[in-house]
Amino acid sequence: MGVNGLLKMLEGNSDVYQVIQFSNSELVVDGCNLAYYLYNMAELDQNHGGEYLAFQAEVQAFFKTLDNCRIKAYVVIDGGLGTSDIQLKTRMSRQSALLQNIPAALTGEKKGIYPPFVMSVFEQTLNDLRVPQVKCFGEADGRLAALAKECSCPVLSEDTDFYIYDLPEGVLPLVPFWQSVKDSPASSEIRCKLYTTTKFCTAFNIDHQLLPIFASLVKLRDVRWAQFLPRGSPKMKFSTANLVGILSWLRARTDRTTEDTLKAATALIPDMIQDAQAEVKNMLRESMLEYELPSSPAPLLIGFLSKGTVPQLPAKLSSVPEWVRASLAMGGMGANILQYDILLHRRKILRIQVERKELNSSFLISRPIRQVLYGLLLGQEGGEVEEVDRVGLDPVNVKVKPAVEHQKLMLDSLPQADPAVRLQVCLETLGVEEETLEGVPAHLRLPVAVTRYWLRRASPEPTLLKALLMVMVQGELNRRKGGTTGWQGVTSHHPQPLDGVVAHSFNQWQASLTDASQLNLLLLTPHPRPSGFGGSQAQLRASMEHLHLNTQKEEEEEEEEELGGAAGLDQVSDGSRVEVKSRRRKQ
Repeated sequence: MGVNGLLKMLEGNSDVYQVIQFSNSELVVDGCNLAYYLYNMAELDQNHGGEYLAFQAEVQAFFKTLDNCRIKAYVVIDGGLGTSDIQLKTRMSRQSALLQNIPAALTGEKKGIYPPFVMSVFEQTLNDLRVPQVKCFGEADGRLAALAKECSCPVLSEDTDFYIYDLPEGVLPLVPFWQSVKDSPASSEIRCKLYTTTKFCTAFNIDHQLLPIFASLVKLRDVRWAQFLPRGSPKMKFSTANLVGILSWLRARTDRTTEDTLKAATALIPDMIQDAQAEVKNMLRESMLEYELPSSPAPLLIGFLSKGTVPQLPAKLSSVPEWVRASLAMGGMGANILQYDILLHRRKILRIQVERKELNSSFLISRPIRQVLYGLLLGQEGGEVEEVDRVGLDPVNVKVKPAVEHQKLMLDSLPQADPAVRLQVCLETLGVEEETLEGVPAHLRLPVAVTRYWLRRASPEPTLLKALLMVMVQGELNRRKGGTTGWQGVTSHHPQPLDGVVAHSFNQWQASLTDASQLNLLLLTPHPRPSGFGGSQAQLRASMEHLHLNTQKEEEEEEEEELGGAAGLDQVSDGSRVEVKSRRRKQ
């Protein structure tokens, strides 16, 4: 998850970077890093539900430029925390920090709480563009680095963990790479920076084999590393002084083994008892292991990306059916629920949404949907799943019992199950009769069913029904006319405060849609997916992006607005009109 402060330390250091013209090459892309960076740099709104069409356009433009430059990209995406749970503490620390950012986000600030469908839209857009992608088991860093080494090509990422791996072709830092793509989208070459460990080690006069120790020692924050700065060193920021101090300390060591170095490092921690020193040394060893390239995943990933050969899972998951493994690897199980963690650790860390802390978590509304999902994934003997949710602004762990009422459907034989049975399970979970959806276009049946589920369960009582129906009708009309579904090419983050109750209502709807979409995917889409991007809820999601949920009364006026051309979702009639009330902000 990065070497804290390393990029700051290297700012302006021309000795570690080489400026190149990059083209006609393979490139391994850190998928999660790129997706969230593109969303952020496009200044898209974070707090009001997501601007997915604008984001899709950013992704398309980026990969079109790569294609113009004859760059063959392989996108590798994280898939949970892996078998060892090494990263769980870091993940939970980030979760707690994001929860503390909710009050500021409610006032309109950008605080890194991204909309729930960012990765879903990213992955689906890559599928539409036929860009090879694979979702790894656990964190992708090691497998991504191994793939780059096997393919003899660089890695594209802003994650400084890749500055430590032994990568002969180096790393292309994402920020200058993206800036070049943005400035010259039609260029046949990309002017960018190239980082290599060789240049780093030469610049700081350190042995290459010490880099994993260096990255691990950065985590020892109880040591005042600045005391080891060379005499006459210029003034520098605290984090930079710490890193330069570690490098100076390592450079001066003459240890024969890594264990000697770790023992000397832990001895620098003041007032630490022997047992605590042993625990810290073990933490450092585990941290160093993260930088060892795995021996086998590279050929397996190449086989999957080129031939569709399904990668193997760890022995603990050997009983998982091949069709599930293939779908997980391709991202076909969805981006928002990491089934690897559910299958292995019986754990689900729920996304954070921008909502008032006094109200219950929005994800409570969709827990019954997830219980059915857990039951299908784990079976009767699967045990409880631990969900990480929130109470107020604090994370809380909740044991959730899977629903096993649908055991007539077994995971290993789901593809052979009667489609009518799979559809019925989905409808029963949402509490909707099939007859209710008659006349609704196939690609809108799931959003409509979810909306009925949400209306019955939302608390406080939802106030957005007319707005939701309006964008469904408008999006469907635009789709049939071949027009846009909301975004007109100009967008930015909206800094206005949110109405907490309205935002919570919409978050409950999005949570229900997220989990229902996931269940629909696991059931092999009994509700059809549309041909466009984003899965079964694409049309509605695309239309929702300008329904910004800011309803401050002093800045609004209520007006009647007519939306013509549709008698309903099932037919188009020139003589009929749908009249809705909407709230529009004064300009």
